[in-house]
Parts: sequence; C-alpha cells; structure tokens
Amino acid sequence: MPTLLSTLQTDILTLTLNRPERAHAFNVELINELQEAFTQAEKDSQVRVVILTGSGKVFSAGQDISEMQGGGVISYRTHLEKTYNPLVIKIRRIEKPVIAALNGPCAGAALGVALACDLRVATEKTKLVVGFGGIGLVPDSAVSLLLPALIGLGRAEELYFSNAPISARQALEWGLLNRIFPAANFMDDTLAYAQELAAGPIGAFGLAKQAFNRAVLSNLEDVLNTEADLQEIAGQRPEHKEGVAAFLEKRKPKHKQDISF
Repeated sequence: MPTLLSTLQTDILTLTLNRPERAHAFNVELINELQEAFTQAEKDSQVRVVILTGSGKVFSAGQDISEMQGGGVISYRTHLEKTYNPLVIKIRRIEKPVIAALNGPCAGAALGVALACDLRVATEKTKLVVGFGGIGLVPDSAVSLLLPALIGLGRAEELYFSNAPISARQALEWGLLNRIFPAANFMDDTLAYAQELAAGPIGAFGLAKQAFNRAVLSNLEDVLNTEADLQEIAGQRPEHKEGVAAFLEKRKPKHKQDISF
C-alpha cells in the first residue's frame, strides 16, 4: 500500500498521507516521498496549488517513534538534516500556495510540517499538539520558529511545557488556522478554497512568498540547524529514554528532580 497518495484535479495537487496503521506517522520513506512530490509539484505547470492532508480522520501523529527506536543508536541531528529540515525548506520555497488540510489530530513533527505550509484549514474536531516535551525532546521541524511567529512566544512555550492539546476554535482565534470547515464536507470545502487560490496570480503569489520568507523567516535555516544540534543533545539524555518508555507503555513519564546529564 502506498504511503503517499497523489491526485491532480483541476490545477490542485492533493498529497494524502496514507499510513493508517500508524496514524500517518512519518517514517523516512514517507518523508522522502513528500520531498520528491514537492520537487515535482514545483516543476509541473499544471499544479497551481498543493493540498497536504491525511486519509481518514487523522492528519498525522508526527514522527514514527518505533522507527527511531528500532535501529540502535540514532543521530537525531543526522535524521533531521535528511528528513524534516529539507522538507520544511521545500514547502517554504515552492512558489505556489500550500494548504495543510488538517482533517484530524496533528502532533509533533507533523505540526511543524503543517506550520510550514502557507495556509491551514481544519475540521471543528481537529486538535493540535506540540508533543515533543512529552518524550523529553525539544521542538524541531521549525516548530521553535513557526509556532511563536504565529501565536507569540509565551503561548508557544506554555504549549510546549504543558503538552496540552489546542482545539480548532482556539487555534483559529490565535491565528494557527485560517479556516474551519465542517467535517462532513471537509475536503470539498478545502478544494473549493484551493480553487479560489488557483484562479489567482500564482506567479505573484510565489514572489510574495519569497518576500514573506525574507521578512519573517529569514533565519529559518539557522533555526533548523540549531534545533538539530539541540535535539542531538536531548536525544541522549535520560529524560528522553524515560519519555519514550512511558509513551510505549502508555503511562505518564517519571522524571526525577535531580537527573544528572
């Protein structure tokens, strides 16, 4: 079964995450397919708008933890440099509007990918979770830059520290979402929204995207590199091991007050 579905319909390319058995969690194969899909979309004159969504009722649970735990010692820096960092940069650099259609829960690295998109729409039942702190990691996938840019530093830090879910209504009020559509007609409404954009001056949109990147996200690559460095440190600490163990055992992590690093 393909992990990424691709459909081109009247100028709109829809990329659908398709790992339902893992809640569409990202693995290396899926991220590589996404990178290639965005590369091809940039070159294809038939594509004027890209929609990124998940199949069923879930957008994505983020990074597939089982992949990261299954191969011995993992370099988080190397992993990010090959996967999420180039994917985020591709999404920001493609000179066509990209819509994240959040049809359900979105957490961790998936939140970073969604925030990298130009626009975000969701159902009224969608919930967003920063996620990283729950397993003793720092925000990556540009979350440390994009989340504060959209909702402010104080809110971003509180959401990371608490790991509390953000409702669709709250996300809309804070500016994390652009629109909320009813779940029953979600993709139809998303496609109609995309078609409005596709009828516009896509070339000018692309140039404007360059301007927004320069004005607001000029340090994107530096932040991605810093995240990778910090994640390398966090990934080697006892807090991360305990966080992953707790996640897999479906319990709350037990972090000591005086953990020695």
